[in-house]
Order: sequence, then structure tokens, then C-alpha cells
Amino acid sequence: MVYCLQLAPRPLIKPPTALPTDSGRLFREKLLYLQSLNIDTRKALNLNPSLRSTPLSSLLSLESSLASFGLSRPSIGRILDMHPILLTSDPLPPINFLLHEVSLPPPHLPQSLSRCPRLLVSSVPSQLRPALQFLTSLGLHIDCHTTVLLVSNVERTLIPKIQFLQSLGFEEKEVRRMVVRSPGLLTLSVESNMVPKLEYFLEEMKGDLKELKRFPQYFSFSLEKKIRPRHRALVENGIKMPLSKMLKISDGEFNVRLLEMRLKRLEAR
Repeated sequence: MVYCLQLAPRPLIKPPTALPTDSGRLFREKLLYLQSLNIDTRKALNLNPSLRSTPLSSLLSLESSLASFGLSRPSIGRILDMHPILLTSDPLPPINFLLHEVSLPPPHLPQSLSRCPRLLVSSVPSQLRPALQFLTSLGLHIDCHTTVLLVSNVERTLIPKIQFLQSLGFEEKEVRRMVVRSPGLLTLSVESNMVPKLEYFLEEMKGDLKELKRFPQYFSFSLEKKIRPRHRALVENGIKMPLSKMLKISDGEFNVRLLEMRLKRLEAR
């Protein structure tokens, strides 16, 4: 007799449900942390791929370090969102440079960094130190209002502006005094800002370069919003006014002075 053995069918075994890995969970925690700082995580990961492998502990340490220098959490988030490369960089070299070589008072550091976050991602030996040496050679004192100039390239940005002013006939000492009196000159574009204002001053206002020497802040005012409309108002009323008085006062005060001068002219008739 032949016996046939029948094997019982094996029960179907369902594959185990995939559980979230530790790495995935940690990555999500990192993204949530960045979002709590109002950082655009997609932009940050695109601009700084190293961020993917950076542990959350390093990011927490970075925030703690920046906060210890007086930066608020919203300021820290804004700075890191503007420059995601800083999320995996060491901010201490530029900070130490500002405190010890620029001699910036510690209470002024947060204002400088908030005004110009690029300071934190700028190289000390190749950018910040050469700029400091050049600016101080002009006689310029660097404070929380002028630290923004430290991120300007000496050869490509700062020197051309000095050369432009010298090309107007000003001597080196005169240019230095102008820059010290109005450091904002070094933040302006020669082609799109200074040249059009100079042309308007010479051609339309029939100005004298000596007046620019006395009031170099002229270049810092908007040509379309302030210089041209105020000059035209003076011309239409046959009134002359020094550059400083024409531009430094508010719109309301300018209109009041214009009215007073018109009344005086009428009374003198």
C-alpha cells in the first residue's frame, strides 16, 4: 500500500510593518527645530547640503553661542535663514575679530550683526582684516554703524569709490575728510548712484564742487525722491538754499521754510 502525504499549506506571513528609523525621527526633529526659528528648511538644505548630516545638538549649540553675545532668538533665526551656510560654520572667528581687533564694545555687537549678518560668514584673513586696514588708513573709525563696510572688497568696491571722488578734482586729504564725514559714501554704487547725482548737481543745479566737499552727504539722498523735487520747488519759486539746508530737514520743515521765504519775498516787494 502506498501512502500519500499531503503537506498542510503554510500560512501566509505578512512582512512586518516598517517602523520609523531613529535617523528619520531625528531628521524630522531637526527640521521642526529649524522651523521654530522661522528658517526656510527647503532653502537651507539646498544651499547647505551638509546640514542633512549635522546633529541637532550642534544646531542647539550654535544658537546658544549666538545668544550668549546678546542676539535675540528672532534675530538668530533671521540671520541663519539669510545665510544657511552658518548652520554648519563656526561664528566665533568673525565675532572675536569684531571684539578684539575692531574693538567693538560687546553691547554693540548684536546691532552690528543684525545690520550686516554677512559679517558672520566672511573670512577674517581674506576679507574682514584687509577691509579694516584700508578703512582705518582713511581715518575712518569703525563702530556698530560702519561695520557693514567690512564686508566690502577693497580692490573691487572701496578703492573705485575713492578713485571716483579723486577724479572730480578732490585731493586725497579732501576725499578722506569727505569719507570720514559721510561713511555712507562707500556703500553707494558709482555707476547707478553717484554718477547720476553728480550729473544732476553740475548740469541742472549748476553746483560748485566746493559745496560737495562741505556736504558729501548729498550723495546719500535719493535723487528722485528728495534732490530733484526739492531743487525744482526752489527753482520754481526763485529761491536758493545751501545743499545741507535743502536736504537734511524733513519734508514738512522744508515746506514751511519754503513758504516763509516766499512770504519774505512778497513783503520785500
